[in-house]
Amino acid sequence: GHGVMPSTVCSVEEVLDMGYVIAREKVTSTFKIQNTSTLTLQYSVQLDSLSPTRDKDQQRLPSFITSSLQRTEFVGTQNYNGLSVFSIFPTEGEIVAGKSQDFIVTFSPDHESLYYSDRLKFVLFGKKIAHVIHLKGAARDHPMFVEGGIPLDVPIESLAVTLPTSSQKALKGGNVLPLTLYYKTVMKSILLMLDYIEGESTPVPAVTELKVGAIQTAQFASKKNMEFSFDSLPLLQQKGFTIESVKGTIEPGQVKCISVSWVPPADFRVS
Repeated sequence: GHGVMPSTVCSVEEVLDMGYVIAREKVTSTFKIQNTSTLTLQYSVQLDSLSPTRDKDQQRLPSFITSSLQRTEFVGTQNYNGLSVFSIFPTEGEIVAGKSQDFIVTFSPDHESLYYSDRLKFVLFGKKIAHVIHLKGAARDHPMFVEGGIPLDVPIESLAVTLPTSSQKALKGGNVLPLTLYYKTVMKSILLMLDYIEGESTPVPAVTELKVGAIQTAQFASKKNMEFSFDSLPLLQQKGFTIESVKGTIEPGQVKCISVSWVPPADFRVS
């Protein structure tokens, strides 16, 4: 007889990011797994969120309390309605030698959150884990989103529907300058950290970056472009901050990078 090692190739490496979706809408993505061995492979697909030991695994303190702010949980925010936010088809079957199988992942969030996530395992013969893919996605009630800055929340979310604490109250007492981005009537607060290193030559500004994007969605298909603008500009400029683009428009499906720089004003106290 001949002992043969099963081998497969996956079109996705490590992470499948579904991107931003309007809450209560669906989006799908497809990946392919090819059987590169000489035998027919029996497979099954497992999600960590559907694991029978998940309740037991959750009886521990989350990593942002016990160690650091690094987000290490594979199963993140889940739907309020109890249904899995990620689903996959097919979940089991066979792949003939030399052939490939397409898998369809559906992301269907039912409320706004940045931390939808799950882990998918492709298992051969019920034993061997051949591929592990981290599934990620985010949902917004409004068709625009902002990326960047320091997170003002935590990745583990209660299933209770609560109002978020005002970021201004959360940062009370700190040396914080509010940078507020308005898009239409929706307001989001952002905390940016810029580290300036003082040198003898011409000052080099500290620079960070924001990403402003528009979600492509059938719900807002009639709106061609989304508008955004920054507020508190005179105060920001007085403190030495410069924003590359203070207002503009974005087409659905696009992302715009905006540079924010800072040079301490002459009367700035290092302490």
